[in-house]
Amino acid sequence: MEIKWLEDFVTLAETSSFWRAAEIRNVTQPAFSRRIKQLETWVGAPLISRATIPAELTPAGRNFLPMAQDAIRMFYSVRESLRPPAEQGLVRFAALHTLTITFFPDWLKELQRNTRKFGTSFIADRGGIEANLAALIDNETDFFLTYAHREVPFHLDRDKFAFLTIGADRLIPVAAPELQSGLPASGILDKPDTATLPLPYLGYGHSSFFGVALGRLFSKHSPCRRQTVHESTISAGLRELTLAGAGICWLPESLVEKDISSGGLVACSTNSTWMLDLEIRLYRSSDNTRSPTVEAIWQASKALAGKSWARDSTLHETVGAQHLEKVI
Repeated sequence: MEIKWLEDFVTLAETSSFWRAAEIRNVTQPAFSRRIKQLETWVGAPLISRATIPAELTPAGRNFLPMAQDAIRMFYSVRESLRPPAEQGLVRFAALHTLTITFFPDWLKELQRNTRKFGTSFIADRGGIEANLAALIDNETDFFLTYAHREVPFHLDRDKFAFLTIGADRLIPVAAPELQSGLPASGILDKPDTATLPLPYLGYGHSSFFGVALGRLFSKHSPCRRQTVHESTISAGLRELTLAGAGICWLPESLVEKDISSGGLVACSTNSTWMLDLEIRLYRSSDNTRSPTVEAIWQASKALAGKSWARDSTLHETVGAQHLEKVI
């Protein structure tokens, strides 16, 4: 058994698409399919149902998924703990998957204009809020880049973990111009005659950040009948299904701006109460001051936070450690 087989399987579980997972894993689809088959042979049970589109986990696959995620996490944690710090040389980031493809590249480019060049390394998005925070708490990462919302609490000791608000985004309801049922999707949430129809819904589950945030939104909003047709913790995978007309999905505006401009997706509402304003935060451990590179990145992030290139110019910083109590 090879660790890459487990990573392939987790990626496939997140995207529900062989071709999309193969693209993310940077292999051809036939090669990717062979590796999944090799894993199934090693496990001794089918993990993926190939009779459905999108691909679904079998009962054995659902049982195996958390074990695969734990095995990957443990493998890399052990590797990092055994490597001498001088040989690592990369600044470690834990990040929500969407931010790695929308926010991080431009932010990193701007950041490196104000500090010396440095290499970066991402650990895999673990999906659930607590699982992602655990990477920071357990010192498996130097920084945690995440969305935040006032109604989704992060259970972190503010005396031990500081954060900067470095950007903003919005979660908005979108769909293909016409749903597979034939209904036109533009403004569908604002139309009284469709408000009571069971609308196909692409969701995030109940443990991910977006899943929790949307649960709070739905609990206080006017009725909207949702029929969940697919769940995933990865926004990029849900975007592909949304473009295919599979249903309505609340997606980060930064991820779908070009799709809306091109007409591939339409807004399902113009009412701001159906949208969620999000902060983009950078967290670090206040004890992690031994690395000059990590400290330089933190200070450069402070300086960059108020500049006009960020999506939201009203940014703030919250810190708990005594040596970071001065707010700019």
